[in-house]
Amino acid sequence: MAMGVRRRMAVEERRQQLIGVALELFSTRSPDEVSIDEIASAAGISRPLVYHYFPGKLSLYEAALQRAADELAQRFVEPHEGPLGARLLRVMHRFFDFVDEHGPGFSALMRGGPAVGSSTTNALVDSVRQAAYVQILAHLGIVDPPARLELVIRSWISLAESTALIWLDGRRIPRAELESQLVHDFAALAAVSAAYDAEMAALLVGLLADEPADGTFGVLVGRLTELALQGQRGQAVC
Repeated sequence: MAMGVRRRMAVEERRQQLIGVALELFSTRSPDEVSIDEIASAAGISRPLVYHYFPGKLSLYEAALQRAADELAQRFVEPHEGPLGARLLRVMHRFFDFVDEHGPGFSALMRGGPAVGSSTTNALVDSVRQAAYVQILAHLGIVDPPARLELVIRSWISLAESTALIWLDGRRIPRAELESQLVHDFAALAAVSAAYDAEMAALLVGLLADEPADGTFGVLVGRLTELALQGQRGQAVC
């Protein structure tokens, strides 16, 4: 990274610059591997000046995670227009854009990095999950969700996180396939829950009512139907 250019900045401007520099560095390497000297050099200031704005690397790290958490939460914001499947697919695309661009930073945010056990870091992760949960509820048009729906949404958010973390370890599955798979996973979780609960069944019917046959959920239904037909044909042959 090129040496920053020294210039006078207001206190908050300098703080935001340091957070941005730290986030950029944490996005390419583990926070454990980034030193205060590197951050100071990239910002074009001295090491003591970094400590003037932040008492230590942990506080700067947590400030960078706060910005990352805010940005990640925004990835779940989507206009309430068009089929739900298409909306969720766009959300997953933006989510994986963030994961792709900030791999080590995303891992640090979700796994804790050097701040393991930090209540601040845990709170940041929870804030992202809650923001995603609220957004999904808004897309469903539900204010007071039944217990099974809350379980479905929160389970799906956790699944998206774990899928992204596993994908980062080698990127062995094409991104686009995982994005579609996660949207299908949402429908599958809802369908399994609907098998046990009439309220969830009614919700699922309403969820699929406006989905086009060639849309995201329509494609899933078509694939499942084809699998079922293949199974029937296989039994007939036997």
